[in-house]
Amino acid sequence: MDAIDQKILHELQVDGRLGNNALAERVNLSESACLRRVRRLEDDGYLRGYVGLVDQTLAGYPDNVFVRITLHSQQQSDLTSFEQAVAGLPEVMECYLMSGDSDYLLRVIVSDARDYERIHSQTLTRLPGVARVHSSFALRTVVKKTEMPVRI
Repeated sequence: MDAIDQKILHELQVDGRLGNNALAERVNLSESACLRRVRRLEDDGYLRGYVGLVDQTLAGYPDNVFVRITLHSQQQSDLTSFEQAVAGLPEVMECYLMSGDSDYLLRVIVSDARDYERIHSQTLTRLPGVARVHSSFALRTVVKKTEMPVRI
């Protein structure tokens, strides 16, 4: 990983649809050298895929709810059962195993409070091993980034 690789990663994070010819020009490489580097970054796992970012509000999910989940037990089998079940929920956009007083933190997208009530009562409380569910509605998004800094 060198400074050119960092520039390539930056440019592709800003615009994943950028063609190789334009990318090569922006990072001052020949098209063939640029393509080799991009393929190496993909093969090495730095570039894990390319996605289109859908506007959450226009898609019908204007609200984010951050949900802290506590399980009855932290045995590996219980954690695995919960994680497999939560991975299949389309409204759960992120799920993190946490340290502290909750076992998991989820970001759930919803259309409104009634939609969250449905998800809470019909889905979240029925996940394997759930003991407690604590929910907080985000009032507004202050910062949401898709580009991460890349270190050499």
